[in-house]
Amino acid sequence: MDLKSIAELKEEWSVLVSKMTEQFDVEPDLQGIIFLIGVQELGQGKRKFSKDQKQDLMHIATCRLLSTYGYYALTGVDEEGWPHWERIQKLPVLTMKEQDLLLKRAVLDYFKEV
Repeated sequence: MDLKSIAELKEEWSVLVSKMTEQFDVEPDLQGIIFLIGVQELGQGKRKFSKDQKQDLMHIATCRLLSTYGYYALTGVDEEGWPHWERIQKLPVLTMKEQDLLLKRAVLDYFKEV
């Protein structure tokens, strides 16, 4: 990703965070936004989740986000309505900063779709 692309991503990210801050009265970080995507993808509405369920929601969101790039595929939904994903391609080795940039780009692409 070149500097111009990174600058554009940061600007788009700032706009998204501002919109979400207005909507939720708190400035979400990347992990918070991924959690919200997990809740959205689960489709069971707002409710209390256990610590394990919160981790599962973050996993669902990450798989959904990375499915756009061909890394995961939805295999189905269990009897409780939780989606299950299969890794179909290994992710490249990335630094933490590169992982953040990939996830932020995936989040921005997600919100363009929905």
